[in-house]
Amino acid sequence: MNNRVAPSVLGLRHADMRGKVAELIECGAELIHFDVMDGQFVPPITFGSQLIEGLRDLGRTFFEAHLMTLTPDRHFQAFADAGCQRVTFHAEATPHAHRLVQALHDLGLQAWVAINPGTPVEAVRGVIDIVDLVLVMTVNPGWGGQEFIHSALEKVRQIRSWAPEIDIEVDGGIDADTLSLCKRVGANVFVVGHYLTKQADLAAGLRELVGLCA
Repeated sequence: MNNRVAPSVLGLRHADMRGKVAELIECGAELIHFDVMDGQFVPPITFGSQLIEGLRDLGRTFFEAHLMTLTPDRHFQAFADAGCQRVTFHAEATPHAHRLVQALHDLGLQAWVAINPGTPVEAVRGVIDIVDLVLVMTVNPGWGGQEFIHSALEKVRQIRSWAPEIDIEVDGGIDADTLSLCKRVGANVFVVGHYLTKQADLAAGLRELVGLCA
């Protein structure tokens, strides 16, 4: 288990996407985080597996698809085919989280499960021994640039107490200050979108955040 930053493309214009993702990869990003929204689980619609497939030739950096969708398992194969190594689905989107984890593993993918700010942390306890990572949303999913929800810190702390070795990712409102707060309670993967993509120098912004992970 190590600390790392996962830049999110949510704040990037589609016209700039290829160049900016290439820049992030060139300056050492270990993960690229793709927020996939269906207009039903969350109001906005973003993009599908085709965008990720079109970027896969940029390098070997891990691509993670965060499926904020009502029927995530219908799309697992498409994201596997697009070149994602990791897929996250929401516990709120299915009564069969255990089966969905198994389905992702059968495709050779890492299986990550997410919970929203209003969802009790107990929603992930039944699969914590088989998932590869738990994602704690630190804003309500759907839009970038929201204010960090501090009550999520206790969820991170609880998950870490249950599973000392599991990866715990936080997503939403992450900047230099909140990254440090999340790290202190046990998070080790930090999705950064708006704070990073608004920086004039992406490489310098990423270096700053990676330095805080040390």
